[in-house]
Amino acid sequence: MNCKNTKKLTFLDSTLRDGAQAQGMSFSVRDKLEIVKALDRFGVDFIEAGAPFAGPKEVQFFEQAKQLKLKNSQLVAFGSTRRKSIAAQDDESLQALANAGTSWVAVFGKASVLQVEKILETDKQTNLSMIFDTVEFLKQSGKKVIFDAEHFFDGYIADRAYAAECLNAAANAGADKIVLCDTNGATFPMQIDEIVKQLFEQNPDLYKKTAEWGIHTHNDRGMAEANSLTAVGNGITHIQGTFLGFGERCGNAKLATIIPDLLLCMGYDGKCRANLARLTETARKIAEISNISIKRNEPYIGVAAFAHKAGTHSNAVLKLPQSFEHIDPRSVGNERRTLTSELSGTSVILEKIKKSHPGTKITENAAEKLKTTLKQMEADGYQFEGAEASFDMLMRSVLGLQTDFFTVPAYTITDTLQQSGTATAQAEVCVSVGGRSKSITAAGNGPVNAFDTALRQALEAFYPALRKMHLIDYKVRVIDGGMATGSQVRVLVSSTDGENVWSTVGVSPDVIEASKIALIDSLNYYLAYFA
Repeated sequence: MNCKNTKKLTFLDSTLRDGAQAQGMSFSVRDKLEIVKALDRFGVDFIEAGAPFAGPKEVQFFEQAKQLKLKNSQLVAFGSTRRKSIAAQDDESLQALANAGTSWVAVFGKASVLQVEKILETDKQTNLSMIFDTVEFLKQSGKKVIFDAEHFFDGYIADRAYAAECLNAAANAGADKIVLCDTNGATFPMQIDEIVKQLFEQNPDLYKKTAEWGIHTHNDRGMAEANSLTAVGNGITHIQGTFLGFGERCGNAKLATIIPDLLLCMGYDGKCRANLARLTETARKIAEISNISIKRNEPYIGVAAFAHKAGTHSNAVLKLPQSFEHIDPRSVGNERRTLTSELSGTSVILEKIKKSHPGTKITENAAEKLKTTLKQMEADGYQFEGAEASFDMLMRSVLGLQTDFFTVPAYTITDTLQQSGTATAQAEVCVSVGGRSKSITAAGNGPVNAFDTALRQALEAFYPALRKMHLIDYKVRVIDGGMATGSQVRVLVSSTDGENVWSTVGVSPDVIEASKIALIDSLNYYLAYFA
């Protein structure tokens, strides 16, 4: 589907608020500022930055955020409706919102009788007053207000009249945007379709009162993205989520999927449409700051999103990309990957060489030699489909290009178990670069970590740029368990410099040697392309 829709959409990213509620997630002030900059470069309309009264770190963030010169995005301070027993102007959290230094604020209020009576422990009319008073106070304070109708869909299913009254209270007080929230993430697309359609058909005056209507979905039933798209199909134009989908419990709607779905594939318009080619770059930047890994098969932004392994598929996509690709990978800043394996044909290998080393002369005989080497190495236990950087280093060797920026003539590793039960590891690594040598001894959390630490410290004396690079994933797999502890092991290492991500592989009966092979390939690849 690639039609032209005239509606202009706006997007609010809640990575710094809803995303920060994900298990194990914690952002420093610097982290939050860097994420704001990345989202602004991409062109997200609104960045929900948290509650300015939540603690010293939040207060510090909002103070420092005032110095940011954002080009595309508006920062949004977040809070809730006034407390039930206090006037809005006397509520300290609302005063903090009014003084947060942002033009926009977002407040949530209950839209469910169950939540009003059991959680707030108040009556329906008081809740309506809380919503109205809060929005009115913030509007009188000069703010533009987004009202999040919390638990709206559950509330509507239980009592549609009261749920609509809650929306009316916000609209009558002057809310600029009203957002329908699937807070429990329990609603299905067919319910979203029916409820949103019914709400606007039965309350036409309500629909006209507010400038923009929004959707905020959670992923507890795996429906967050589908529910958001369904809501847009029924007139919603403001979409909330987190860029990578992480958030409390099962997470939020994933904007890195929703935005290209709507703007690239469904023809809607939006501010960040012009920056869609930065989608993958932005996702990787946020993942790096958040200390998480993007799933390889993540739509649009994963390293395998446009990867082709089967020989027939690879050949077909080289002839006609749309035969196995729904969009041009470059349109979202990603790239096509034709995976190298025993299934690869000569034409695929030639294409990879042309892509990685344009202008390099290569004969079919050299390609056949590379293919034969590839098959032998895979028979020995190597797999290059998840380690394209190692395959590239193999290509460089066949083409006569530099592959070794250093050598490791010697290393020693000791792993000691003390009487206390604590294991300590230490590695001494000697590296040679252009006839000069350097030895470093380092301790680590296990022998592989000790070796990696010593190797990097030794090399940084020659290549300071290596300080930017670090591991983000390390996997070990036993290839043939039938030989028990004598089995071959395959080590897969993923590395990053904060912008680029690459993977390398090593195979050996010795897990340390296999790790060494993968680590050295990773360092050489970085030095060949990014240093």
